[in-house]
Amino acid sequence: MQINTTRFGAVEIQATDVLEFPLGLIGLEAWRKWVVLADGQNPGLGWLQSTERADLALAVVSPRRYVADYKVRLSSRDLSPLEAPGGVSPQVVVALSCHGGGPQGPGALSLNLKAPILVCLETGRGRQVVAKDDHPVQHWLGGPAELRRSA
Repeated sequence: MQINTTRFGAVEIQATDVLEFPLGLIGLEAWRKWVVLADGQNPGLGWLQSTERADLALAVVSPRRYVADYKVRLSSRDLSPLEAPGGVSPQVVVALSCHGGGPQGPGALSLNLKAPILVCLETGRGRQVVAKDDHPVQHWLGGPAELRRSA
């Protein structure tokens, strides 16, 4: 199947690549079908692209790439929408944002460690949760060079 995107143009995907977020993402509850696209220039960066809205894509990364001891406590209530088979742990990614200003200056990047995105590849289901841990909403990385260097 083919989806149209404003960032990547027309992209051919398999129906099995589509991830369903039954509860949507925080602030984006209306769009429930997404696909993860690789970034051609940075292997550590992915794009969570809506299959329902061409202009909606979120940059995502593994939080452990930048915060080695990152852990998120999850309840069975957090995990139940994923319908994961017993013993299967979800993949965890976080949204990456680029800022025009802020304490790190223009072009600074931050990770949202407070609201990780959980994906069960076995069931094709995902969920965004608000972590109960004391993670910051903005974990500052610095500029794009740090993203490339760490990837």
